[in-house]
Amino acid sequence: MIKKEEFYVGLDIGSSKICAVVGVPNNEEDGLRIVGMGTSRLTGIRKGVVTEIEETVSGISEAVELAERSCGFPLDHSNINLNGGHISSMNSRGTIAVGRADQEISKNDLGRAEDAAQAVQIPPNKDIIHVIPRFFMIDNSDERIKDPIGMTGIRLEVETHLVVASQQILKNLSKCVTQTGIKADDTIATPLAAAKAVLNKRQKELGCAVIDIGAETTSLVIFEEDSILYTKVFPIGANAITNDIAIGLRTSIDVAEKVKIKYGHSFHKEVPEKDKIDLSSIDMKEEGVFSKRHISEICEARMEEILKIIRDELRRINKDTLLPAGIIITGGGSKLQGIDLLAKECFNLPVDLGKPHSLTGLTEKIYDPQFSVAVGLMLYGYEENIGTGGTSPSINISGKFKKFVKIFLP
Repeated sequence: MIKKEEFYVGLDIGSSKICAVVGVPNNEEDGLRIVGMGTSRLTGIRKGVVTEIEETVSGISEAVELAERSCGFPLDHSNINLNGGHISSMNSRGTIAVGRADQEISKNDLGRAEDAAQAVQIPPNKDIIHVIPRFFMIDNSDERIKDPIGMTGIRLEVETHLVVASQQILKNLSKCVTQTGIKADDTIATPLAAAKAVLNKRQKELGCAVIDIGAETTSLVIFEEDSILYTKVFPIGANAITNDIAIGLRTSIDVAEKVKIKYGHSFHKEVPEKDKIDLSSIDMKEEGVFSKRHISEICEARMEEILKIIRDELRRINKDTLLPAGIIITGGGSKLQGIDLLAKECFNLPVDLGKPHSLTGLTEKIYDPQFSVAVGLMLYGYEENIGTGGTSPSINISGKFKKFVKIFLP
């Protein structure tokens, strides 16, 4: 029997699926070996918000049960994600006097500085869910320091990245997880989990943006000089493309989804005008012959809208031309053909498609952008345990968080 401290679980509770991924330490090399996974299409989540508790509980239970069958042992704890347009971020600074008489900076000083950085005004129905130190400064120096412990100084200043989310949405999600018998070790914002799975250290150092396109949300996280600069979630996703196809072809949502997956394309110029599809080949009850280019034009129009929302946000914070490592797109919505071509045209930056990597075991299924969030959640648990990367504060049902967190580093 594997002990609970020997396995790590990421539970991605999304709008189109709930997915559990299980990993154990790889005895032959550093990292994790994937030993189980389970996916459920039952989900009472809409745009990241619980709308049907019973359905969400059933979906979580089903995904966990399938993962248990896959790995061969019971699961009772997991990292979970928090998603939705209620998630936003800000950067805040805190300054304290170094506590020790010999002026040596201690871990306690770092914690007090982070506490000072949290003294910001947020809406009464929101909580700070992540406190991520970006860098520290000592005395009046402008030098940015990642880890000042052991250095000397009189004054310690920290700049932190604060992620804020709705208290009630968090409570409802936590309630659903608790009812399944799973203990949520940490609750992590979806964009941070996606980035954890797909980025490497060099991309974070150079500066990049990760766009996670889900079914009903699209999230953005920006890295600069190896630290998080900006986080936001937008309430629009790939389901909007399915809806547009259903309207354009006068067909059902289920058929439209199959058309999107099999024939959808984000860049209509790449699709020959003469190519046609017969809906009866997808569903015998359907009829009608349509141009593949027409379908791609429908897909492109909506995907372009989603990407332009991100582009406008990058422009608003003056980062659209300051991302040397470019744009990394992941999530189930990123599997639409031609999205990289459309994104390059939209952002005028290098574009890569991101998916989980550097794992062993059941990677044939896991190396897929739709599992980036689940894998990232699992990696957070592993890296916190071995002390190599730090994680975000865990959150319980009351919305409290740990007073001290490790630096969010790769």
